[in-house]
Amino acid sequence: MTDTVAAMMLDMGRRARAATEPLRLAGAGVRSAALTAIASALRDRAGTILAANERDLERARANGLSAALQDRLALTPDRITAIAGAVDEVAAFPDPLGVETARWTRPNGLDIARVRTPLGVLAIIYESRPNVTADAAALCIRSGNVAILRCGSDCLDSALAIHAAVAEGLTSVGLPADIVQLVPTPDRAAVGAILTGLDGTIDLLIPRGGRSLVERVQSEARVPVLGHLEGLNHTYVHAAADPDMARDIVVNAKMRRVSVCGATETLLIDAAVAPTLLPVIAGALTATGCVLRGDDAARAILPGIEVADAADWTTEYLAPILSVRVVDGIEQAVDHIRTHGSGHTDAIVTEDADTAAAFLNAVDSAIVIWNASTQFADGGEFGFGGEIGISTARLHARGPVGAEQLTSYKYVVRGTGQVRP
Repeated sequence: MTDTVAAMMLDMGRRARAATEPLRLAGAGVRSAALTAIASALRDRAGTILAANERDLERARANGLSAALQDRLALTPDRITAIAGAVDEVAAFPDPLGVETARWTRPNGLDIARVRTPLGVLAIIYESRPNVTADAAALCIRSGNVAILRCGSDCLDSALAIHAAVAEGLTSVGLPADIVQLVPTPDRAAVGAILTGLDGTIDLLIPRGGRSLVERVQSEARVPVLGHLEGLNHTYVHAAADPDMARDIVVNAKMRRVSVCGATETLLIDAAVAPTLLPVIAGALTATGCVLRGDDAARAILPGIEVADAADWTTEYLAPILSVRVVDGIEQAVDHIRTHGSGHTDAIVTEDADTAAAFLNAVDSAIVIWNASTQFADGGEFGFGGEIGISTARLHARGPVGAEQLTSYKYVVRGTGQVRP
């Protein structure tokens, strides 16, 4: 780590810690006004943001970035409108701070309440998704947390342009711009500095990216980490599935956007219906440009598809590729998910309510779905007003991490003069 980067990051940490107090004391109305101003600034700066994004895309093309990753990186006028709209949604979302999640009175008369509070300073490391800059900023402001954002080098120009709108919105309502800071350098030493905790100024670290990033953060961080592993998601088509529903769900789960973490990567289908239903589903998939890789049973039904090897069952393709396995019922489907899944999102398609209930109970992923696409693994679709990511951790937040999930709590105890004997 260069001395210059180390000093810059420590300064960012100290400024972030100093910004926690004015944000904590700002009322819900002030934070809502800041978010509304940020959304307006994003719309006003759309041309600047698109120009910055084009510079990122030019570098990406020159560096041979895959089509799926270029799709993650690319912004359009519609996508900027959607980003601003998501910030507006967070502005309208019920404020989580100060909410009593429980309250009770003890026999001695003590009144005890559990009340939501901010976590403090969050460091969020993400890769080639410039929209995360706005999403993370909005959710941190809504939940009363100060943020240090470190984007991937691929989207740095886009992120800086978006961050300028965030800073404008904050200062327009009298809040410090330091409430949301963006690391302005692609130097990887900045990540190393964040992992140290910046001299105790970081309270929680959130990595949002591929397995290598998350594993590095989890192994090296000296502060708590909210994990987000890759989406090794499955859609299981049960023997009692409605054929048309199964076809439509699988195609959407895989092909709506192949680059999102909620995309299905493996199709499991019951042997009882595979001979008739798998060709129908496969035809719909290949018509949209999806490449299929199957086990022996799947290839016996679809001789033209590629061979799925052991690595395919544990690969997050983020591309129009789907692995296919024929299973002998729900037990084998659940066993496959337990063995190869990442605990992100898994779905069953069936008209049998008992089988669906068994699947939803047996599969211990952050999100389990019955008769719907895995692409609904999204905080916005859950009504959270957005998300920082899908947590596959088992402590603190699990599943979509929205504003409410970015809070902790304290106990407020009210007495009338009680002393303990």
